[in-house]
Amino acid sequence: MSTEPTEWTPDAVRDLHDDLVELYEPVEREETGAETDAAPEGEHGTTADARGVEQLLTTILSQNVADQNTRRAADSLFSTYDDFRAIEEAPLEELAETVRVAGLPETKAERIQRSLSAIREETGGAYSLAFLDAMTTDDAKGWLTEIKGIGPKTASVVLNFHFGKPTMAVDTHVERVSKRFGLVPESATNQRAHDVLDEVIPDDLKYPLHVLLIRHGRTHCTARSPDCDNPVCGAHCDCEDC
Repeated sequence: MSTEPTEWTPDAVRDLHDDLVELYEPVEREETGAETDAAPEGEHGTTADARGVEQLLTTILSQNVADQNTRRAADSLFSTYDDFRAIEEAPLEELAETVRVAGLPETKAERIQRSLSAIREETGGAYSLAFLDAMTTDDAKGWLTEIKGIGPKTASVVLNFHFGKPTMAVDTHVERVSKRFGLVPESATNQRAHDVLDEVIPDDLKYPLHVLLIRHGRTHCTARSPDCDNPVCGAHCDCEDC
């Protein structure tokens, strides 16, 4: 356990990144999604424009579910329907059954169709998120989160992983580890955690730290019975278990 709270300057954040890299390995940037939330390749994903929409739909499927079931649901979705229009126009009950393995099938089916409708209306008929690339990060995040059911984490995954925009995606692992390390106040909401980490973490580290904090949260800094016997927790963690 660290002896006193860390002042999270940019240099301190870089030290944390370096310590995590030493414990695990360097992170190579990928476009396909949050660490294991990759959308499958297929007819939907043969162009960059289509991959952006696939990224959004797959991230919706990943909400509150294990990665293995996300992959299974995405495989089912993109193999069942020929294109995004077919997904948008599918009967809701049929679409929900197609993605049932992801959990909350009716809710996620509604979010998927609502998102596709918003994209089509914004572009005048195309299923492409390319217009987000020309927006500032805040404006792009604002457009996405205007869609009911799209929160800051889903928006940040799409914007950071697909477009390379400087925004930190905060899932349950990132939030837990960040609070234990004192990067984020313990009482912060998920929205506040996004805001704080976007401000504290240098832009070039937002992607790799997202991945590394997830790995640390899964490997050592688990929700229950965390394993604090590692150099990263020894140097940075303020939780009572350490």
